[in-house]
Amino acid sequence: METTLDALASRQANAVQSSHTPRQARLRAAAIHLAASLLVAALCALLVFQFWYPMPYRELSGGRELFLLVVAVDVVMGPLITLAIFDTRKAWPSLRRDVMVVALLQLAALGYGLYTVAIARPAVVALEGDRIRVVRPIDLTAEELAKGPTALQSLPWFGIAHVATRPARPDEQFEAINMGLAGVDIGARPQFWLPPEAAPAAWAAHARPIARLRNLHPSRGADVDAAIAATGLPESSLKYLPIIARRTDYVALVHASEGRVVGYAQLDGH
Repeated sequence: METTLDALASRQANAVQSSHTPRQARLRAAAIHLAASLLVAALCALLVFQFWYPMPYRELSGGRELFLLVVAVDVVMGPLITLAIFDTRKAWPSLRRDVMVVALLQLAALGYGLYTVAIARPAVVALEGDRIRVVRPIDLTAEELAKGPTALQSLPWFGIAHVATRPARPDEQFEAINMGLAGVDIGARPQFWLPPEAAPAAWAAHARPIARLRNLHPSRGADVDAAIAATGLPESSLKYLPIIARRTDYVALVHASEGRVVGYAQLDGH
């Protein structure tokens, strides 16, 4: 890492040596730093929005705003610091040290920001009765995950796991009610999760008919039709499940017999 940063610092300094004044050199160095920062931000955006927050979860979980805040601060601050400290009149060892410190600080800030985005990502979508709940890693502890199915004791880093839940047993009902009143329902408690292979049948069995969604939104028939058309399946092959999330309302369109999610619609399905 140090060798790479040293090489980048050297190239950055060499790129501006031909500038006529220290001010021009400083501006050019900051511009190069900004371009490099934007490239890194674009690669991070690909990771975040392709794998951690696919649509519609970037809206449901607020991932877009969180990522943009983290990246905007990081992308802006790095080049601004370079603009303040870059001076070709300094000895090369001092200039190299300054540039490397700025780069390391910027990478550390970006790493922490990405970690924050990662632990707030939607990792599990759990069926609760006839609705589904989005669960984030930050909502769970290692002790809670250890009580779940073996396949889900380590949350996926890429993609979202779809699970079903079992009802609370008689000896668990009092605690489950108290936890639910505190805002922690069984969908967010791994001890109630069923193995992943049980999810498709459960989702298909508990999903609601599309006709009910139309009745809930008689004036938005065109939106329902567009969401159905986007799946490429006939309406008779579809059902829906409302999504419980922290932001806007969405429903998941589910294959009526296979129980897999085939699309989404921005509608309140309750």
